[in-house]
Amino acid sequence: MSSFSERLRADNIENWNAAINHRFVGEIFRGAVPSQVMRRYLVQDYQFIDRFVALLGAAIASADLYASRIRFAQFAAMITSDENTYFQRSFNALGVPESERTAPHLADVTRQFQALMAEAAASRSYANALAVLTVAEGIYLEWADQGYPLPADFIHAEWITLHNSPGFREFVLWLRSELDRIHDFLNDAERHVAAGYFRRAVELERAFFDYIYEGE
Repeated sequence: MSSFSERLRADNIENWNAAINHRFVGEIFRGAVPSQVMRRYLVQDYQFIDRFVALLGAAIASADLYASRIRFAQFAAMITSDENTYFQRSFNALGVPESERTAPHLADVTRQFQALMAEAAASRSYANALAVLTVAEGIYLEWADQGYPLPADFIHAEWITLHNSPGFREFVLWLRSELDRIHDFLNDAERHVAAGYFRRAVELERAFFDYIYEGE
């Protein structure tokens, strides 16, 4: 019998597979994402960090185990250090001005994803927070962990290695196990709501990859 996280992934497999096999994935492994596309991608993606860290905070607040709170706190430290440093180095290399780093025009899909993370955090439900986090990190692990050689350019290569390192892989596997663990503590209505958050997150992940090539 499949687990809760496996069933949610299977229910959304079309959009899930479209994301992990997206044109962006093939190009980033070849070091061939056009510079204007990579710039658009990173500028918009950077706007998720604040809401993402807030969602991690909500998971810390709503988790039922102290050990779970520690795992999220450790991951939040990585996001605000290693990943943030990567963004700043990449912005410097791409010539992104400070105004575009901190207050760019937000794409519709960026605003929608920010809103989803804020909504999940405000629900004060550990299951809802886990559902969004499992998608956001699970899709990135699967596209980055496909065994292809790394490109030479650091902007491409380090974005891959941030999302296929042993520590990141372990965290994603833990997220899935945590979502499965709490399944039995949820009633049918709570499972349905969590599944809705999972579905919306998968749809937005695919839409975000599509967005960065619009108008190319």
